[in-house]
This record gives sequence, structure tokens and C-alpha cells, in this order.
Amino acid sequence: MKPLSNASETAIDSYRSRIISALQGFDFGEIKQLVSLLQEARDAGSTIYVAGNGGSASTVGHYVIDWMLGTEITEPSIRVVSLADSTASITATANDKSFQDVFSRQVRHLGRPGDVVLAVSASGNSPNLVALGHRARSMNMKFVAITGFDGGALKKIADISVHVPTEVGDYGVAEDLHLMVGHVVKEALIAAVTDEA
Repeated sequence: MKPLSNASETAIDSYRSRIISALQGFDFGEIKQLVSLLQEARDAGSTIYVAGNGGSASTVGHYVIDWMLGTEITEPSIRVVSLADSTASITATANDKSFQDVFSRQVRHLGRPGDVVLAVSASGNSPNLVALGHRARSMNMKFVAITGFDGGALKKIADISVHVPTEVGDYGVAEDLHLMVGHVVKEALIAAVTDEA
């Protein structure tokens, strides 16, 4: 096996240190608030809409699979829909209107008061997610922001903020821990239903 260069070893050690630092600064109480909100949405038969750009689009897709299917919770189920999964809707809106509207336009047609809208963004400043947050709030839906860096605009407008504190620009650590948030939520949801039985 080829030995690693000093630069590669340093990069690995640096990443580990940044993950540990972000975890140490993370408030798991914010996840408890999110789980409580998702339980309320389930009990009310409300829908949870999730959205993200780029890597965060795949993260919210993972949330859908874990929370709706992976929990095996039924009667009632947890209704989770990714706004990032409809290529036709996204490209129609981006082409005919603007990319800023690709998520908020869907919620305008699908959402109802009492539904939950959740946005995942490392920077917290994606214009289409900020527009989504404002749309959700104007329609009396709860808005959740899961962010990194300093939280950006999304952290300020969210009803519930789950913030992973990282250095600005540290996408890898923010995105890794956003995926962790989804897994913690899944386990907490399963435990809650098990406790009810």
C-alpha cells in the first residue's frame, strides 16, 4: 500500500478535529424540538415538505426514506415529501419563472395551514430556500431550518432552528452532521412510537 503524504494525513486529522468541534458546539435540544414538531404533524395528519439544493437535496431525500419508510410508523404514517425530487416541476419553474421559486411555487399549490416545511442548507442563505421559508410562514405552516456555518437568513426566519456550528465554507462537516440529524430524528421517532405501544 502506498504511504500517505504528510498533506493527506494532515487533511484527515483536520477533518476529524472539525467534526468533533462542530459536535461539541451542537445543541441536541434543537433536535428534540424538531422531533416534537414532527410528532405533532403526524398526529394532525399534516404533511412535512423538505427541500435543499445540491448535496442538501440528497440529504432531504434521505430524510424522506428514513422518516416515512425507515421508521415503519403507520396508522397514522409520517407524511414526508421532498420538494427537490420533481425534476419536471423544478425545471418548469426555473425555466418559466425563476430558480428562486422552484420550492415555494410547489408549496403554494400543495401546502396547507398546519403543514411543516423544512429546509436544509449549509450556508442558510440559498435564495430559493429563503423564499420557501417566507412562503411557508405566510401560509401558516411551521418552518424549520437545518443549517451550518453561522445559520444565515434561514436561522433567523425559522420557527425551529437546528444549527450545526461550523466555519463558513466548511460544507463537508455541515453536510455530514445534517445527515446525522436525520438519523437521530429517525431513532427518536421510532422510540416515541414504541413508547406509545
